[in-house]
Order: sequence, then structure tokens, then C-alpha cells
Amino acid sequence: MKRKDKPAEQQPVVLLTGMSGAGLSTALKALEDLGYEAVDNLRLSLIAELVQQSHAEKRPIAIGVDTRNADFSADNLILNYRKLTSNINLAVKLVFLECADDALQQRFSETRRRHPLAADGSVLEAIREERTMMDQVREVADLVIDTSLLTIHDLRRLVTGHFRMDQDSGLNLYIMSFGFKNGIPREADMVFDVRFLQNPHWQSELRALTGHDPQVATFVQQDISYEPFMQGLAAWLVPLLPRYVQEGKSYLTIAVGCTGGRHRSVLVSEQLGSTIAAHGYIVGIGHRDLE
Repeated sequence: MKRKDKPAEQQPVVLLTGMSGAGLSTALKALEDLGYEAVDNLRLSLIAELVQQSHAEKRPIAIGVDTRNADFSADNLILNYRKLTSNINLAVKLVFLECADDALQQRFSETRRRHPLAADGSVLEAIREERTMMDQVREVADLVIDTSLLTIHDLRRLVTGHFRMDQDSGLNLYIMSFGFKNGIPREADMVFDVRFLQNPHWQSELRALTGHDPQVATFVQQDISYEPFMQGLAAWLVPLLPRYVQEGKSYLTIAVGCTGGRHRSVLVSEQLGSTIAAHGYIVGIGHRDLE
């Protein structure tokens, strides 16, 4: 169902929820650093009142809601979200932080924190109980961020990319290289595999270098497939970007992978970033597995 036309100025409201241990505190702090009034562990019954007050004061607000709360229920959270989205004066986003069971279990073990649902049971049982409780919230969320393989820095970058208030109405992109041997980045919106290009790893004089080095760049660019691939990728990708803007997307993560994430993917990420930036987009570039 389409909403009514948006007014010129809408108050940003972020409802932040998800799995305990998935990084809710880090994400909320990142939003606070962006200028949002951040409120953690708010009772569901108080959300509407708080948003109304902040709207009168023209303040963007981020509200953390999770299973620590005494009156928490997935149904009530979704109901509150639906009521807020019906107000055309508000720009409401429901953000869900996801994380794999084994990663959550390890985090609780390392920090020695008690899971809010653990009581006398095991952490893994509490995680599974919470996941069942939160599944329907995840389904209606506007944005799901899987933090299983993210560092704190990665999570803050993603939150900043999606919710910073100084950005224009255009699309901001983050292009990252990675190595398939270390897993595909779960935060990626698009993934491109460049393992078909000739591999500098098998050249003893290039193995210790990276895609930043001219010798590696020359070697990879000599591959007869390199130039047609880069031209075709840009010709396919750039025309799609305005469509993401039309759909209201403000941040796009593109991942480029090779075997180890040190040579081919680094070079292609840098070149692709330069090409897209030349079309007027704001592009950030990072290399997950370079170190």
C-alpha cells in the first residue's frame, strides 16, 4: 500500500531492535554521534509519547527496543511501528540487527554477559528462544544488518552510511574488496567475483605485493578479460544506481571478491570506485582482507 505524499520536512525516527549481542549498543551510539537523540531500552508504551515530544522540538530520534524490556512483545513493537509510519510527518525506519547463533554464543562467552532470556537456562537456548520471538519483527524491518562477521568499525560505518543527516538525497556507495576464503561479506548488497582474472599470487615476485602496487595492476590488466569486464560492469551498474535512489535507498554496499582479497579484488574495487565517483556519486572504498 502506497503512503501519502511526503511533506517537505520529515522528522527522522529510527526504531532499533534485533538479537541481544548483535551490536545494538554500538549502533545506537553511532546514531547518537550522528546527531540523533538516542534512547535505549524504552518501554513500548512510551514510544508514541517520546516521538511526539521530539517532533515538537524538531529532533531526530533513535530508540532502542529489545527483549530486556519488561513489557516487550514483538506484536506490540510492530503495532507501534505501524502507527508511526502512518504519520506522514515522520520518516520512520525499523532496523533489525541480525547475527548467527554461534557468533552470539561466542560474544556472550567472551564478555561474560548474561543473556536477557537466559535466566537458569543455557545461552544457546536463550538465543534460539529470542530468535523465535523476533522472527516476525525481522520480517517487517526496513533494514536488516547481519553483524556476524562485522567489526565494531564496520557496523558504525554501515549505520553512518544509512542514517547520516548531512547527506543529500542521492546515493552513497561503499565498495569493498574481500577474499572468498574468508567468507562473503554479509552486509553486501551486490557481490562480484573476479577470480577468473589471472592471479598474481602465483607469481613469486608479486605474491607479497597488493592490488595497490603498479606491478600487480599491470599484471592483472594484461589479462585479455580485464578491460571488457570493467567496461561491461560499469555499463551495467551505473544506469542502475538512479533506480536505487528512486526506491529510497541511500546507501549501497558493493563487494568485489578474489581468492585471498589482496590482489585482483583490491585493484578492481579501486578502479570501479573511481569510475562510479566520476559519475557524481559519493564512494567510499575499503579492503577487508588486505591486512
